[in-house]
Amino acid sequence: MKRIASFEVNHDILHEGMYVSRIDGDIVTYDIRMKKPNDGDYLANGAIHTFEHLFATFARNSEFSENVIYVGPMGCRTGFYLLLRDKVSHEDALALVKDAFEFIANFEGEIPGSQPCECGNYLEHDLQSAKDNAKEILSVLEHWSEEKMVYKIE
Repeated sequence: MKRIASFEVNHDILHEGMYVSRIDGDIVTYDIRMKKPNDGDYLANGAIHTFEHLFATFARNSEFSENVIYVGPMGCRTGFYLLLRDKVSHEDALALVKDAFEFIANFEGEIPGSQPCECGNYLEHDLQSAKDNAKEILSVLEHWSEEKMVYKIE
């Protein structure tokens, strides 16, 4: 089988940040790496689940909602993928992510889509951990720029 592109990224040197993972036609996949790979510190299931609900809700209600294709966690529990149409610039995508994570860091109230009739695992949520994770990555993204969105090759 052909090796997929994401396995070509050297995870030994990958750090937290936001990267352009791939471009397929008019779809841009962003790698929002919240934890250093293989470092022993991963997003907990309850936190990642809550983060997904809040991140997806925010993105799909933003000014870019018509261009949001997908928001979802990585199976390795080190971050999220955000897929947007290329009508959204990299700069605007970064601003969207920062705004979404600020929203998550300060969120109070009922988690959107967290009722049994809305969610297949409604009991496994952890708002406080999601908020803590958002604050951690915001400190990294605070000084992030489009120029840093390229994977380092070493």
